[in-house]
Amino acid sequence: MGVFKFKLPDVGEGVTEAEIVEWRIKAGDDIAEDDNMVDVMTDKATVELPSPVSGKVKALNGEPGDIIATGTVIVEIEVEGDVPNQEEEAAPEPEPKQPEKVAEEAKASEAPKEEPEEKSEPKPEPAPKPAASAPKAAAREDGERPLASPAVRKRALDSDIDLGAVPGTGPAGRITHQDMDDFIASGGRLAAAAGGGSSRGLAKRTGEETSKIIGLRRKIAENMAKSKRTIPHFAYVEEIDVTDLESLRQHLNATRKDGQPKLTILPFLMTALCRALPDFPAANANYDEESNELTRFEPVHCGIATATQNGLMVPVVRHAEALSIWDQAAEISRLAEAARTGKATKDELTGSTITITSLGAMGGVASTPVINAPETAIIGVNKMQELPRYDAKGRVAPRLMMNLSSSFDHRMVDGYDAASLIQALKAMLENPATIFME
Repeated sequence: MGVFKFKLPDVGEGVTEAEIVEWRIKAGDDIAEDDNMVDVMTDKATVELPSPVSGKVKALNGEPGDIIATGTVIVEIEVEGDVPNQEEEAAPEPEPKQPEKVAEEAKASEAPKEEPEEKSEPKPEPAPKPAASAPKAAAREDGERPLASPAVRKRALDSDIDLGAVPGTGPAGRITHQDMDDFIASGGRLAAAAGGGSSRGLAKRTGEETSKIIGLRRKIAENMAKSKRTIPHFAYVEEIDVTDLESLRQHLNATRKDGQPKLTILPFLMTALCRALPDFPAANANYDEESNELTRFEPVHCGIATATQNGLMVPVVRHAEALSIWDQAAEISRLAEAARTGKATKDELTGSTITITSLGAMGGVASTPVINAPETAIIGVNKMQELPRYDAKGRVAPRLMMNLSSSFDHRMVDGYDAASLIQALKAMLENPATIFME
């Protein structure tokens, strides 16, 4: 009998540390070789670390949110026989996955494990439940905040359930998805709703939730704060008449061939950007603060800010300048779906030279987008709205208007150049045939 000490391995090229996102085991658990022990995160990729040995978990070193250096012992496992050497043991290479998968797998990991039957007090089998025995709910003091994962809390909120009324059978009284199922099956949801006050929403709300910011949300917070703290943003908003562009978009969608994607306004803007950026190279660049170097790019690797269940991600359309408008639309759609479902690779999430951000129908009248460092520019798309405008003959006519709200790194991009770039985009978008002219 000995203790195998599992050290945090190098989970990526040049990675010296990683953040603990979620433990899949606890002290006292029996674990088999290749069982997932913990999810750790570096940059925007979450990695599962499997166990290289079988045995009983003796200790876990670190809590979710802790930043651990490579080579640090994070798990101690009691094993039979000789203790293998981690350096000599060829542990299976961890399988990278995206943060979106963490939330999906959390449900399975939170299901209560069967407790071994006590010899002195055998428990009777419950009625038609698949589990052999139901774990006992831990007592909770009055006013004590119930323990539950974000997924369980969201489920309770969506179902109008007071978590304080749900017995928790997980470790330390943690409420699991199975506890929620049992609570609802017993009529608890109806009882909670009946005692929650008026259905007209006049009851006082007393709940509050405090959670540690970890994983992708922590990285987003750090990157946004650093960008605003270190980059002097120059914001520029311009009104664009997209009446003719929208007519062209609708015509192309109505006549597109089988297999061609549906066009949004983004491929038109991307194509216009590819045509305009050679005249404004400082806006298609990365600025390295440490070396004080600006790298200007001829290719346009266009990031597309994408909202996902776990936070903002920026998949990258590479060499957008070499793609047709249809190919751009297909790539935007593919990358957005990959980001939302957690299938985007690290290469698909890095290497952008400029970013486009859009809130679609919720785009508002204007916005002040935050630069995706180390880039020097970001172009924001606001909503389209029909507004009265004077035509060339002085008559009022309805026109479809949209604002571009953009931000530039004022250290690298002068205000005049920033405005000139947006004016060049305006000229092409208002006269859409020129987008495709050499």
